[in-house]
Amino acid sequence: MNNLTKFSLGLVFSAVLQTANASEQKQPNILFVFADDHATHSISAYGSKINETPNLDKLANEGMLFRSAFATNSICGPSRAVILTGKHSHKNGFMNNEWGGDFDGSQQTFPKLLQKAGYQTSLIGKWHLYSTPTGFDHWEILPGQGRYYNPRFKSATGTVEVEGYTTDVITDRALDWLDKRDKSKPFMMMYQHKAPHREWAPGPDHIDKYKDIEIPEPATLFDDHKGRAASLSPDLEMSISHFLTKSDLKLEPPAYLNEEQLANWNRAYAAENKAYRENKPQGDARTKWRYQRYIKDYMRSVDSIDDNLGRVMAYLKENNLEDNTIVIYSSDQGFFLGDHGWFDKRWMYEDSINMPLIVKWPGQVKPGSENNDLVQNLDFAQTFLDIAGVKAPKDMQGKSLVPLMKADTDAQNSEKTLNREPFRDAIYYHFYENPGWAFVPRHYGVRTDRYKLIHFYQLGTWELYDLEKDPDELNNIILDESQSSLITQLKTRLSELRTEYQVPEEDPEPSLMERFKFWMMHKGLSSQLED
Repeated sequence: MNNLTKFSLGLVFSAVLQTANASEQKQPNILFVFADDHATHSISAYGSKINETPNLDKLANEGMLFRSAFATNSICGPSRAVILTGKHSHKNGFMNNEWGGDFDGSQQTFPKLLQKAGYQTSLIGKWHLYSTPTGFDHWEILPGQGRYYNPRFKSATGTVEVEGYTTDVITDRALDWLDKRDKSKPFMMMYQHKAPHREWAPGPDHIDKYKDIEIPEPATLFDDHKGRAASLSPDLEMSISHFLTKSDLKLEPPAYLNEEQLANWNRAYAAENKAYRENKPQGDARTKWRYQRYIKDYMRSVDSIDDNLGRVMAYLKENNLEDNTIVIYSSDQGFFLGDHGWFDKRWMYEDSINMPLIVKWPGQVKPGSENNDLVQNLDFAQTFLDIAGVKAPKDMQGKSLVPLMKADTDAQNSEKTLNREPFRDAIYYHFYENPGWAFVPRHYGVRTDRYKLIHFYQLGTWELYDLEKDPDELNNIILDESQSSLITQLKTRLSELRTEYQVPEEDPEPSLMERFKFWMMHKGLSSQLED
């Protein structure tokens, strides 16, 4: 073999190696963008009538929007635990925010499995699971709920305070990590916002938005809850009419603002607050005023998330990461935006459990596509693993969404897609946190594509809704004798799901010390209610 032949073979061998390495590096990056309490009906891609979200809309136009994505337990910490583990709350051990201990970080999670598969993993922003994050090469988290301005970040090296608006700062730190990461590895980053969680404090860029606009009220703002569990729950504390605090209503500024931030805050709210105090509205007019103050601040918080999503998407494009990065936008659950007269979540009603889920995956997800299958946050862990080519452990309880994402990308499969079996015929929901904020009674239930059956087992009551005829869930038809066959079918399916997911018959209960700590916190919040 002459030198020229050896040289040529060397070039060929080198090219093969480079191709192999390039193939290995094609494992997609995963960017999980996660908001807190972001209702689908405050996203214009989902048909919002009160605001516009251009960057979220663009993401939906370039990817797939899931219309029937639901939480398994509509409360912040438990939802996050379900996403990490792919297991229902009773299986991962984190069933509520207020009592029961910290999240068990020693258990199996999808970030740990991605680490083993060669991914560099990062978590930046809200954690709200109390324990130290595990399975992440890098983490910076807000202690507890965090605050809207001048956030503190806890990491493996200590705690720092950063001046600025928290949504912007979380984004700054996420982009900084993307710049400094190990670029020889694919990444999985959980980029998690505090907004738009209570108390919905707007940032300086949006604090004056909507000022001279009257936001449309939901049709159910003055719902009387007749025939439903809310009418049997005298301690319920989520009414816009009665249970917004002075901080929620911006009648008092946050204590953590610096001098410049406080001056801008007072400039924005002072005149309206003065007019309100001098001529306080009464009755329905008071509820209407409180709704306007609440919803405008909520939307201002959402606007900042949308703007910052635009910053991140621009970064991906400018740094040649766009084509090989799957971007997933979601929230821990939905939220009541005056619906049924409420703020907050927890209930198994649609506004509370319906989560936003938007996925952009270039070359895999058809741009502008939509999906109506019944999916849950229970499915996220297996989906992330499937994206990375990692086999999901058998004890995870969800299903990968990847087949749904890819369903419309191959024209040859279009007929199969139209005639395929449903992804899931029903979902299981279970809320445990009572005692807890808002005092929503414990309940579990089953939802199909049309019907919803809920068992409020602390109250000994049932509710049944026909979502096709009654999308606002105003008419509980559980006592309608013509529905007896349907009720039997749904109760049977509910029992089957509880068996399938191995749900214990008895719930854990808080200790006396935990009950005392909760009541002390509750008393402190109640003292801040507006007169």
